[in-house]
Amino acid sequence: MSSERTARIILEDGSEFEGRSFGYEDSCAGEIVFNTAMTGYPESLTDPSYSGQILVSTYPLVGNYGVPAADRKHDLHRFYESERIHVKGLIISDYSFSYNHWNAEKSLQAWLLENKVPAVYGIDTRRLTKILRENGTMLAKIVIGQDLPFYNPATENLVASVSVQKAQTYGNGIHRVALIDYGVKNNIIRCLLNRSCQVERLPWDHDFSSGDYDGIFLTNGPGDPKVCESAIQNIRNGLLQETPVFGICLGSQLMALAAGADTYKLKYGHRSHNQPVQRRGGSTCYITSQNHGYAVDADSLPPDWEVLYTNLNDGSVEGIRHRSKPFFATQFHPEASGGPTDTAFLFDEFIQLMEARK
Repeated sequence: MSSERTARIILEDGSEFEGRSFGYEDSCAGEIVFNTAMTGYPESLTDPSYSGQILVSTYPLVGNYGVPAADRKHDLHRFYESERIHVKGLIISDYSFSYNHWNAEKSLQAWLLENKVPAVYGIDTRRLTKILRENGTMLAKIVIGQDLPFYNPATENLVASVSVQKAQTYGNGIHRVALIDYGVKNNIIRCLLNRSCQVERLPWDHDFSSGDYDGIFLTNGPGDPKVCESAIQNIRNGLLQETPVFGICLGSQLMALAAGADTYKLKYGHRSHNQPVQRRGGSTCYITSQNHGYAVDADSLPPDWEVLYTNLNDGSVEGIRHRSKPFFATQFHPEASGGPTDTAFLFDEFIQLMEARK
């Protein structure tokens, strides 16, 4: 157990909260966001889409099942979404210093200390979340000891910092997929490998338009999509071909920008495991996992593109597709780990598009 020093949460609107440190005892700053998931904190903390952000967990108890071992399969961590923790800091209501789970290797606290990630418990996360919902996502800092200035991650190209620097190949399946890594979650790669794909993971600014691939996959990632100018141009070149393209989260926004549409920043983003969406022309409501702060402007879509999914809470765009070519994307995560997996069938639709082209 740490010394549990007093820690302060300071928001840019002047709001302050006081709690106890249970992670790495150092101050940090970033954009503060909240997540409503009941479980899955190892997956959330290692999600590259949270790069530059301080994460608030709204579920009142965290740490009770510890952290799983760093086992690997297909040269990927089996239980994590990337190689390291990406959040700047973690804020929770109550931390369980005792943990118990069949695959737990260590406590959440030990893991945070190893990765030098500050964390605070004893915070009224309900009140904090209400402030964020009223005022929108804002900058914040965790102060443990020495104070520091606010930091705005939107001023940086976060994608470049979380993408692979050189190509990596996974599996030897029959479908050759170029996966453009903007901050990919490991379970996206696992879902493709489980569907007989050979995945070539490429850097975020790689020009894939001249490659001989069966399909192109545009992954999730952090930050403002408009910062990724070279990626947008590469996708624009790729959309001139007939190769099937599937995008998720940031990949959806980048595809829209490449097609000529526009994106905008949401008030407080969608970061939860229970967002309801509806497919165009259907009546079924799918429950989805999401983690994004930007969305596609539906009115800006060119005539040959259309909205594929809509968020039933706020009416925002949750997916787009080309009316005649095999290009589609979703704002939510059909690969979600630990769930829900209501929309995992979208990977099968991607496979069907590749098979039809062959």
